[in-house]
Amino acid sequence: MNFRESKPIYLQIAERLMDEMLQSVYMEEQRIPSVREYAAIVEVNANTVMRAYDYLQGKNVIYNKRGIGYFVSSDAKNRVLMLRKEQFLKNDLPEMFRQIRLLGIPMSEIVSLYERNQTTGAQ
Repeated sequence: MNFRESKPIYLQIAERLMDEMLQSVYMEEQRIPSVREYAAIVEVNANTVMRAYDYLQGKNVIYNKRGIGYFVSSDAKNRVLMLRKEQFLKNDLPEMFRQIRLLGIPMSEIVSLYERNQTTGAQ
């Protein structure tokens, strides 16, 4: 996994796990890889993955069945969507608006690009 320097690695791992839940790689009430297994997948220290799991457990996205492993919480997809939306509106959108103002991009161009993206499914 390629990591960005601008954000702690454990949060990037937590985001990847949440992405995988949104993509139905891990379904609600399904066991996710152990800390050591996931550390091997993303090629980091197990302690870093443990921090990611602790973070997700604190957000009630996953839970631990002692001696069995970690599982995706029921309603995890909705929790992840709420967390992501909150993060986007609080952190990402203000920066995007700042860039739009700085670059002098008219809102009509943004709307046009958004509408085109909606109809074509382009990224």
